[in-house]
Amino acid sequence: MFTNAGMNQFKDLFLGEVAIKYPRVVDTQRCLRVSGKHNDLEEVGIDTYHHTMFEMLGNWSFGDYFKKEAISWSWELLTEVYKIPKEQLYVSIFEGDEKEGLPRDTEAYDIWRQFVDEDRIILGNKKDNFWEMGDTGPCGPCSEIHVDCRSAEERKDGKGKDLVNADHPQVIEIWNNVFMQFNRLKDGSLKPLPAKHVDTGMGFERLVRVLQGKSSNYDTDVFQTLIQYISDKSGFEYVSSAEPGQKGWNEAVAMRVMADHIRAISFVIADGQLPSNNKAGYVIRRILRRAVRYAYTFLNLKEPFLNQLVPVLADQFKGVFDELYHQKDFVQKVVSEEEVSFLKTLEQGINYFNKDLIGALIYKGIKKDENGIYYNEDGTKYQLDGNTAFMMQDTFGFPIDLTELMASESGFSVDKNGYEEALEAQKNRSRAATAIDTGDWVLVNPDRETEFVGYDTTEIETEIIKYRKVTAKGKAQYQIVLGQTPFYAESGGQVGDTGRLEDHSRQFWVEITDTKKENGVIVHFVETLPADLEGKFWAVIDEEKRKETENNHSATHLLHAAMKQVLGTHVNQKGSLVNADYLRFDFSHFAKVTDEELNQIEDIVNAKIRENIPLKEQRNVPYQEALSSGVTALFGEKYGDFVRVITFDDHFSKELCGGTHVKATGQIGFFKLTSESAVAAGVRRIEAITGQRSASVIREHFELVKNLNGLLNNPKDFVAALNKIIDDNGALKKEIEKAITERAVALRADLEKQIQQINGVNFIATTVDLPNAEAVKTLAYAIKGAVQNLFLVLGVVIDGKPQITVAIDDELVKAKGYNAGQIVKELAKEIQGGGGGQPFFATAGGKDAAGMNRVMEKAKSFVF
Repeated sequence: MFTNAGMNQFKDLFLGEVAIKYPRVVDTQRCLRVSGKHNDLEEVGIDTYHHTMFEMLGNWSFGDYFKKEAISWSWELLTEVYKIPKEQLYVSIFEGDEKEGLPRDTEAYDIWRQFVDEDRIILGNKKDNFWEMGDTGPCGPCSEIHVDCRSAEERKDGKGKDLVNADHPQVIEIWNNVFMQFNRLKDGSLKPLPAKHVDTGMGFERLVRVLQGKSSNYDTDVFQTLIQYISDKSGFEYVSSAEPGQKGWNEAVAMRVMADHIRAISFVIADGQLPSNNKAGYVIRRILRRAVRYAYTFLNLKEPFLNQLVPVLADQFKGVFDELYHQKDFVQKVVSEEEVSFLKTLEQGINYFNKDLIGALIYKGIKKDENGIYYNEDGTKYQLDGNTAFMMQDTFGFPIDLTELMASESGFSVDKNGYEEALEAQKNRSRAATAIDTGDWVLVNPDRETEFVGYDTTEIETEIIKYRKVTAKGKAQYQIVLGQTPFYAESGGQVGDTGRLEDHSRQFWVEITDTKKENGVIVHFVETLPADLEGKFWAVIDEEKRKETENNHSATHLLHAAMKQVLGTHVNQKGSLVNADYLRFDFSHFAKVTDEELNQIEDIVNAKIRENIPLKEQRNVPYQEALSSGVTALFGEKYGDFVRVITFDDHFSKELCGGTHVKATGQIGFFKLTSESAVAAGVRRIEAITGQRSASVIREHFELVKNLNGLLNNPKDFVAALNKIIDDNGALKKEIEKAITERAVALRADLEKQIQQINGVNFIATTVDLPNAEAVKTLAYAIKGAVQNLFLVLGVVIDGKPQITVAIDDELVKAKGYNAGQIVKELAKEIQGGGGGQPFFATAGGKDAAGMNRVMEKAKSFVF
């Protein structure tokens, strides 16, 4: 799912890094385009043919057929099988690029001349007709087929050719033949690939639109089921033909956004990725919130609604992508919880806009004219600054269009350029923080293939196939690919092995700090390179770390099986982490696991450990055969034609797994659950320890209880003695709080005597001696309740740190535009601090207690 092009999964085949098993392949892939170079998110819903998730239909030639066959077959399928009128089709070929030293693709041009008139062949530049996914990697010229979906009357104007690649909503690309011929190297140069390939892509949604004779992808039956459901439930008509500014435009965009986004959200969750605040999870959260914002703003759907679309979508795809249908209840629950959470944030943002931002205008002296428009003191129209607009997005999830809409309704505009600058600054910070400079591979033994032997051995004599330099955050390291390796690459939740790469004499070595997979190739991370790269080496894993990791991995399998017994067969893995220190297991379950259930699960796992069940490992089992045997396959995992089956007792735990495991369960030693918590809606998390780690923790806990018992003079009932201390402490706290409150109230009379009448305001600014902020608040509210037209500033120093409290009568806030939140920020500058709050009550803290006298003097300036 998290790919924005179909070719990403086949990159290693193009580069010649793995053997080609199938020279011709056809497929369908669900792809996401919401980030990176090819990012369609902001167009979704606005136009009629971009989507966050689209189904990419592809056929591939890996070193087999090339341009002649690809072009002729694509034309045959579209015109003879699908019966698309030839007069509606245009084709494009690469015109060449002098700077790159690339000639015109005359081969493709000559082939196309056999099928279409020359005036229907368009010469495309590098941007449009040279395909590359990123700054480096496989690439090549491409030949696209475009279809003119305008009406017959409109097509008579003869301008169809001019509308190709001009973002016209009715003249769209439907097919792309990419001729993979080159590899873009780090220095920008192009190197011919070992063989020539074809990457053919056709968007399913666009194809359906053309075949059904629609003017929009959203008018096809792919989307209309969802859109009509949204229309019926919201009470707004879907006006497909509405243009910007016309009646029904905003509502139509909102419905398209919701129908599109729920597809991406649902399938990604079903594939195992949950919404979160980072990486792939943030992508899902971002598009989910975009859909909710449109529903809230333009369809008046103030309660969670998006989740109701999940079962509608699941029923639509039943028999096509059944993984969504089987998990529709789980997916709906996750979406619902996300909606509930975000709607609260959205409401907070609206309240902040209406109260704090609008209130700040009055404080700044910005006036509203008789037409409801805000003007600055110099007579210019007020603009909300770009940083604040960006903050609205970053903090409350407000898109710029929503902030602009609310600002317009309130009587002012937004500095869009300033917003773009703030957004770009954040992107630059993010890029700088995550930038990785990856060099080209340097071949050492180019004719060797890599092989993983780590299931059977922990060290092996090997050779370096290739290496490259990688720089991240200013730190350089190297990545090495070995011929044979016992190092397990991070996968399926199990961390990568660490260890050493020793020279053949075993006198010198470099540390291998991590192991990962890239395009199916095992990559070893080292800080420095060996002195002689061409010699023989010993690859040796950290055996102790591997054993502890295996303990936790095998325990995870036992845990999964035990949970199914205790909680029910609905329990499925939703993520895991297995390292040498502990295991983490995320699973689907809609309630907190009780202590009794946790004890049962722990007892079952430890019973299986004591049985010392031998590992039953089966390699290269046909996938369907494995499924038929009752093996547990995990949602979100991708399996090949042949799989590895790990069994601990045929009647207990049998899973598909590529990780490393103990030879028998007794090696695990002991299993101890350490925590159970919520991760997301319908997803819980268990953490546990095993082996030596569990023994150490149990010893530490025994020592802790022993020491605590000694501190309590070894009572007969430890818990009862501790509860008594807690109760006594609570009673003493209440007595202290009562005394402090009485002291604060007593101060009220003294402070009221200090009132100064200034311009109709009862002004008090003074320092007080109170032990905590709650007492200061109590005092401030007591005075505020007793004195009309009050403007109160209290200073206090607690544990050496200065604090300021500002309280203003509600009527003064309305009449004179005072804002305690803005005022306290200004006062806090005198104590090197900051703060904020509401217009009638705010607080601040600082570092410099010596500035408190300046605070009191400055406070008077606000009422004079």
